Amino acid sequence: MSASWLLRRVLLIAYTILVVSLLVFGITQVLPADAAVTLLGENATPAALEAVRLKLGLGDPVWLQYLRWLSHVLTGDFGVSMRTGQPVGPEMFAALSRSLLLAVGAILVMLVLAVPLGMLAALRQGRLVDMFTSLVSYLGVSLPEFVTATLMLMLFADRLQWLPATGYVAPLEDFWDSVRHLVLPVLTASVILIAHVARMVRSETLDVLHSDYIRAARLKGLPEPVVLLRHALRNALLPVVTIVALDVGYLLGGIIVIEEIFALPGIGRQLVVAITARDLPSIQAGALIMAATYAVANSLADMAYAFLDRRIRYD
Repeated sequence: MSASWLLRRVLLIAYTILVVSLLVFGITQVLPADAAVTLLGENATPAALEAVRLKLGLGDPVWLQYLRWLSHVLTGDFGVSMRTGQPVGPEMFAALSRSLLLAVGAILVMLVLAVPLGMLAALRQGRLVDMFTSLVSYLGVSLPEFVTATLMLMLFADRLQWLPATGYVAPLEDFWDSVRHLVLPVLTASVILIAHVARMVRSETLDVLHSDYIRAARLKGLPEPVVLLRHALRNALLPVVTIVALDVGYLLGGIIVIEEIFALPGIGRQLVVAITARDLPSIQAGALIMAATYAVANSLADMAYAFLDRRIRYD
C-alpha cells in the first residue's frame, strides 16, 4: 500500500465530498422553504424578512452563496440551526457519534455470530447446523426492522423487563446503563446483517474449500484448524469486507426506524427532524457528514482487502 495510493484515496474522498456538497446545496436551494420565514415566523413583517435575507446573503447569486457556505464548512463552521439557534456542527457530530456507536455495536455482533455460523453451515453442509443457518437467514431478511424492534420490546422490555425500552445514556455518564440502553437497538440492527453475512460466508467458504490451494494445504499435512482459519477463512472474508463497508452507509442512513422506536438521538433521526422543520443548515451538514463517513468507510474496506489478501497491492 504505497503513499501515492493513499494520496489518491484522500483526493478521491475530497472529490466525492465536493460533489456531494454541490448536490446537497443545490437541492436545499430548490426546497420550498424560506430561511427568513423559518427564522422569524410567518407573522414577520416584510421589512424584517428583507433585513434577514440581506444579513444572510440570500439575495446573492447561488454560486456566491455556495462558495461562502463551502468556505465556512472547510473551517468547521456548518452554520446555525434555524430550529434551535445553536451551532449545527457540534449537534450533528454528537448525533453521528451515537449512530456510529450503534453501527459499530451491530457490526461487532454480526461478525461474532454470522462468521462462525456461516463457516459451520459450510462445514456441515446439508446437516442440522446448515438448515438452522438457512432458517435464521431467511427470517432475518424477511423481518423488517420495525417488526424486529417491536418483538424485542415486547419480549425483553415489556414481558421480561430485563432491558429499558427507550432512551439513551452516554457511555461516559454511566457505562453499564449505556450498554443496557443500546442492547435492544444493536440487536435489532444486527439481525438483518447476520442474515446477509451468514449466507455470504457459507457460500464463499464452500467455494474456497473446493479450491486447489486448500487441497494442497491438506495434502501437506497441515492441521485442519490451520487450513480453515489461516487459508480458508481469510479468503472467505473478502466479500464480507465489502458488505461491512456498504452496511456502514445503511446503518447511518437506514436505521432511522430503529432510532425512532428506541428514541436514540442519532444522525438519521436528527436529519429527519431537520427536514421536517426545513432547517437548511442542519440538512446540509447532516447529509455532508454522512457522505464523508461513508467515503472513509469504503477506503478502509479497500485497505482491509489488502490486509486479508496479500496478492492485492495498491500502487
